[in-house]
Amino acid sequence: MHLLDQRALGVVMLLLLSMLVAIKHLATGSILGDRPKGNLRIWLTHTFNLFFLLIVNPMAAILLITRHLEAVDPTHIAIDVPWLLMGLEIGGMVFYGMGYLLMAWALVRLGGNYQVGGNPPRTADEMVIVGPYRLVRHPMYTAALCISLGLACLIQSLAFLSVFCIYVVLIILLVPGEEEGLRLAYGEQYTAYQQKVKRIVPLFY
Repeated sequence: MHLLDQRALGVVMLLLLSMLVAIKHLATGSILGDRPKGNLRIWLTHTFNLFFLLIVNPMAAILLITRHLEAVDPTHIAIDVPWLLMGLEIGGMVFYGMGYLLMAWALVRLGGNYQVGGNPPRTADEMVIVGPYRLVRHPMYTAALCISLGLACLIQSLAFLSVFCIYVVLIILLVPGEEEGLRLAYGEQYTAYQQKVKRIVPLFY
């Protein structure tokens, strides 16, 4: 037995996604108008991020609402151990919700300084080190990882777990180049910030 009704979960997922789209538009003035600049890694990460957030997430939500997800997803794992299922769903809800809140917080703090990940700062962009940027240097990447891991736990899917793993690889490959651009733009100020704040996971990495 699931901790949260699958239809209710699907509705909550759509509401969270709608909230994030609205906040992005209000905070940055854009929804899909951003374009990555640079190499193939930046384009791949940007495309994968849009595909996951704007296609995979709503499709999973609709399939949950219509109660067809388990039939459509061949990688779904049927878990018959109640405490394990409950633990995965509670953990999934925490990660999933935290990811959306963290991403929304980061967008609000960035405001007009927002750019697609990997793009170098523009001349007028200020270095943002407040809000979630006091916890990690790349809170939007942290948020994407939380959302993808949370969803994999919520619906017990190996396919969605693989999405999380792909995110990990793409982010690890993208971050060094992005940070080099930030160092060139902000110099010693960014170097000092790097020494104080972890990249993705507070206290660890």
